[in-house]
Amino acid sequence: MTRSLWVLQYVLIAAGALGLGYFGLANLERLHFQATARRQFESTARRVPSDPREQPHDGELLGRVEIPRLGLSAVVIEGVTGSDLERAAGHIPGTALPGRAGNTGIAAHRDSFFRPLRRIERGDLLLLTTPGGTRGYKVVWTTVVSPKDIQVLYPTSTDSLTLITCFPFDYIGAAPKRFVVRGERVKG
Repeated sequence: MTRSLWVLQYVLIAAGALGLGYFGLANLERLHFQATARRQFESTARRVPSDPREQPHDGELLGRVEIPRLGLSAVVIEGVTGSDLERAAGHIPGTALPGRAGNTGIAAHRDSFFRPLRRIERGDLLLLTTPGGTRGYKVVWTTVVSPKDIQVLYPTSTDSLTLITCFPFDYIGAAPKRFVVRGERVKG
C-alpha cells in the first residue's frame, strides 16, 4: 500500500469517527432536553394555566404531544427554528396555541420526533397536553403537500390539531414535500 493510500485510509476513518461522535452528541442533547422539559412540564402542569392573552416566547415549553398507538411522545415548544426542532416538536407561530380553540399546528423532524408518523392511520388518537389539561383528537386525514401549500394551517371551524413533517420519510437531504396529519377534537 502506498503512503498516500495509507494516509487517506486513516483520514477517512477519522472523518467517520467524528461524524458518528457528532451524531451521538446531538442525540444525547435531544434526549437530555426532552427529559428535562418533561420534568419541568410535569411540575408546571399542576399549576393554574397562564393568562390566555399572553403570547409565548420562542423556545418556551408549551406542552406535550402523544400518539399512544405509535409510542410517540414529544414535548412541544414555541417556534420552528432549526434549533427549536433539534430539541423538540415546535408550535407553528400564527396557528392556535396548544390548548386553545382553532387549528393548532405542530412541526417536527421526520428523522427524530415525528418518525413514527409514517405508520399513522385514520382514527388514531392524538393527545395534546398543556397546563390547562389534555385534549384528544382523532386523525381524520393525512396528505402530502408542497412546502408552499400552507392552507393546511389556516383557521378551522372545528378544534383541530395539524402535525407536519418532511416527506418522503426515507429521503436523504432536504425533503421536497410535507406530510400532514389532521386531527379533529374528540368531545368528552
